[in-house]
Amino acid sequence: MNLNLKDKVVFITGGSRGIGYAIAKKFASEGANVIISGRNKESIDTACDELSKEYGINVKGYVHDVSSSIETVKIFEDIINTFGKIDILINNAGITKDNLILKMTDEEWKDVIDINLNGVFYCTREAIKYMMKARAGKIINITSIVGITGNAGQANYSSAKAAVIGLTKTTAKEMAGRNIIVNAIAPGFIKTDMTKNLSDNVVQQMKDSIPLKRLGDADDIANVALFLASELTNYITGEVISVNGGMFM
Repeated sequence: MNLNLKDKVVFITGGSRGIGYAIAKKFASEGANVIISGRNKESIDTACDELSKEYGINVKGYVHDVSSSIETVKIFEDIINTFGKIDILINNAGITKDNLILKMTDEEWKDVIDINLNGVFYCTREAIKYMMKARAGKIINITSIVGITGNAGQANYSSAKAAVIGLTKTTAKEMAGRNIIVNAIAPGFIKTDMTKNLSDNVVQQMKDSIPLKRLGDADDIANVALFLASELTNYITGEVISVNGGMFM
C-alpha cells in the first residue's frame, strides 16, 4: 500500500527518543524528509545520524524548547528556508512532573503546561502559516488517555493533554477550509523510558487494567501517526484516536 509520503517534509517535536523517535523511523522508512527537535543536543545528533545512515533520507535536527515562542518562530523559518515547505507537523514533545494537587508547586504546574500545551500551540500556529499558503497540511497532536480520564497525581499533565484535545478540534474546524487536516492520538500505557523506571508491581497493575493485558509499544503509536499523515485519511479531521489496548473504551 502506497502511503504517498515520499519527499514529504515532516517535523516531529520530541523526536529523538521514545514515541517521537519511533514515529521518525516510520516516516523515514516511507522516504519522507524528517526533522526532529528536542532539548538534548547529543540525543538529537545521535538520532539524526542513525536516521540518515539507515534510511538515506534528508534529516535535520534542532535543539528546541517548544515552550519558547521566539525559538519556535525561528525554527520554522529555518525549516522553510531549508526544505521549502512543511507538510506534516507532529506535536509530540512532553514532560511530566507528577504530584498531588495540594502538594503541586507553581513551577511543576507551569513547566508541564508550558511544554505540553503552549508548545503545541506555538508549533501549530507557525505551521499553519505555511500550510495555509500551500492549502494543504496535516497536524497530529500526541495527547494521552489521562487527558480523557484524568489521573490522580497528574493534574498538570492531564489538564494539558485535555486542552490539547480541545486545541485539536478547534484547529481542525478553523483550518478545514484550507485543506489542513488536524487529529490527535491518545496513547495509553506505552513502554518508554518513563515506564522503565516503574517497579514490576506497578507495571503489573497497569497490565491488569488493560483488556489486552500488555503495555503498548512506541511502534503502536507510530503506526497510527503514519496512517493519519497519509492520504488514506483525507476525510478524517478533528478526531482523537485512542491507542490503549482497550483500557478506555
